[in-house]
Amino acid sequence: MAECGGVDSSTSGHTMDKSITLPPDEIFRNLENAKRFAIDIGGSLTKLAYYSTVQHKVAKVRSFEHNAKDADSDKLYEISVQEEVTARLHFIKFENAYIETCLDFIRDHLVNTETKVIKATGGGAHKFKELIERKLGLKVDKEDEMTCLIKGCNFVLRNIPHEAFVYAKHADSEFRFQTTHPDIFPYLLINIGSGVSIVKVESEDKFERIGGSSIGGGTFWGLGALLTKTKRFDELLQLASKGQHASVDMLVKDIYGGSYGSLGLTGDLIASSFGKSATADKEFSKEDMAKSLLHMISNDIGQLACLYAKLHNLSRVYFGGFFIRGHPVTMHTITYSINFFTKGEVQALFLRHEGYLGAIGAFLKGAEEDNPNQYSWGENYAGSSGLMSVSPDMNPMQRARSGTFDMLEMDRLERQLVNLPLLQDPSSYIPDTVDLTEDALAREYWLYCFEEALDGVVKRAVASQPDIPEANERAEKFRQKYRHKLQTLRHQPFAYGSLTVRSLLDTREHCLNEFNFPDPYSKIKQRENDVALKYYQKAVKSMEELSWEQRQFALVRGVLAGNVFDWGAKAVSDVLESDPEFGFEEAKRQLEERPWLVDSYDQWLERMRGPPHKCALFFVDNSGVDIILGVMPFVRELLSRGTEVVLASNSGPALNDVTNGELQILTERIAAMDPVIQAGLREDRLTLVQSGSSSPCLDLSRLDKVLAMVVRERQTDLVIIEGMGRAIHTNYYAMLSCESLKMAVIKNSWLADRLGGKLFSVVFKYEVPAGKPSQDSAALTPS
Repeated sequence: MAECGGVDSSTSGHTMDKSITLPPDEIFRNLENAKRFAIDIGGSLTKLAYYSTVQHKVAKVRSFEHNAKDADSDKLYEISVQEEVTARLHFIKFENAYIETCLDFIRDHLVNTETKVIKATGGGAHKFKELIERKLGLKVDKEDEMTCLIKGCNFVLRNIPHEAFVYAKHADSEFRFQTTHPDIFPYLLINIGSGVSIVKVESEDKFERIGGSSIGGGTFWGLGALLTKTKRFDELLQLASKGQHASVDMLVKDIYGGSYGSLGLTGDLIASSFGKSATADKEFSKEDMAKSLLHMISNDIGQLACLYAKLHNLSRVYFGGFFIRGHPVTMHTITYSINFFTKGEVQALFLRHEGYLGAIGAFLKGAEEDNPNQYSWGENYAGSSGLMSVSPDMNPMQRARSGTFDMLEMDRLERQLVNLPLLQDPSSYIPDTVDLTEDALAREYWLYCFEEALDGVVKRAVASQPDIPEANERAEKFRQKYRHKLQTLRHQPFAYGSLTVRSLLDTREHCLNEFNFPDPYSKIKQRENDVALKYYQKAVKSMEELSWEQRQFALVRGVLAGNVFDWGAKAVSDVLESDPEFGFEEAKRQLEERPWLVDSYDQWLERMRGPPHKCALFFVDNSGVDIILGVMPFVRELLSRGTEVVLASNSGPALNDVTNGELQILTERIAAMDPVIQAGLREDRLTLVQSGSSSPCLDLSRLDKVLAMVVRERQTDLVIIEGMGRAIHTNYYAMLSCESLKMAVIKNSWLADRLGGKLFSVVFKYEVPAGKPSQDSAALTPS
């Protein structure tokens, strides 16, 4: 979160000191390439949205012409770094007091905009219309507030996996993030502004206001001002957070001396809001009155929401509007009310980016010619502020500093992302094995682990660009940014949704890309691919000399040994750095002997004696030894059995994972040496598809649409997931509707110890879905 200078509280209206310079790289990022704008102006906050084109570096690989007589002719491919332009959405939230200075800043840095119009929504859009048109020279085009709100809500629910959360005040983690259902419709949106609007949303363009109330945020503010003489909304909430409502409210026990058992009413239940103020002859504190008022209005809204949810048979109910503002007391009272009136059947859901919905919707209204919904978008963790607790007892100094500006950035992904069709229940699928938001011990370890690894990542980034003088400076900026993110997550683990090993890795990749280090491991991968290829034919020949049963075990052991070569694991990278001669046979010797930590090998062997699978989808992991000497011989065996194989690899680089571009070249070279692989390619029985991911982990709910189509067309009946990131940190508990095989070597001592094993323990998990016995034996079940 950028600190943008203080506000001089002595000046009227909290206007911003005009001498303060806003740092463009921290707030209005890439403004010089902004193309279109939208703005949502509420009573106290302005939300600005703009679309920009971002130039960034990408690492590309290109096959060498191997008949060339140059010095590089023995190398498999060349690496080039190219400039690429992608789209980014920027959303910035700030107090209305800053609007004039912000508009001045935008005007001064606006050079490439393509539009003469700015889409505007919100109650303040009319008030500031003349100022915006004068400052920016853009015509203000007003959009319907509710339409924008719904469009924005649909957009975040569809594109941000951890958007919705349940608020649990007394839990270890106050924010519990929900898996977004693949079909987000229908849902109920309770928008609490000055009043309350209750909207039923049935599809992208079909929604209806089915009810509402005049008792909302304005009521709380207005009555609160009369009762406490406090005019500021946030101050009123602060008072409420410190109050005791029972001093003012009449409870059931105040009337009956205890609970009212026959009606099921507990003694602490509010019987009458403000009931004691009619009879008690005393002064009530501002804090207690504010708390009582907050309870009264929240309970009223909660009951209203429950009645409409029941009437329309809706279980998904989202709350938004300025009344919520992520304030814990408000969210807690609404949550309590919903739980009470529905007996836990309906959950009160809140949105991480609730404040941006109107601005997002207004922007989408102005960008319909681009059809943003034909793409998938992903949150850019490097440029987003993240959710912050506003609990009065939590980091008060940090809260005060960071309340000025808040940012969200979304990057356009060049492909649509969808669910893997083979997920047993997409609505309950959770990619990550451990939620670090809730597991404090694991959280502390992994945050420490990523901080410890930072020097090595910086060193690797610089080494990947040896001929570029400013690489050191950019690497240092990366270090500072990522370290700041880690420190933020230590205090606010819920900032970007559920904190997981995957999100820590993805945040690091986003920060590396931010400072133009698109593939720090490119040269390592190139070298290891070149070396491993020289041993491929020997590895295949040694397999062919074994008996069938020996070969099956050798193939599995080969995949596991290959998976040891992972530069993302410190225990391995230290060995690879210190011993360049460490090879495939040494890796095999490191592996745990059977029985493995998780061992379904006997069931797998029995299955392999049966008829071949129709099609296997194999999510591959690392470059070099892993893909060439581990995976490819295994793939070769499947092809020889008559099984079609789809190899799914990363669309973009992450650590030393093999990318689709690299795998295309590797497979062509292997095919030139191996008639089985060559025939597989020629007959279209071996297919290479990109996963849509640029992460060391794997989210099966966000995969390339083309991959999903291939999986359906090929009638895939086996999914193989390889590697610690894809099969242990993620998908360890993933339930699929077909057979699955998860293989990994544990290359982290702490994790191995936690799982009851040791370094280089093996996970070999073969699973047959319940009710679907294996083709050769009804008795096969995973261990």
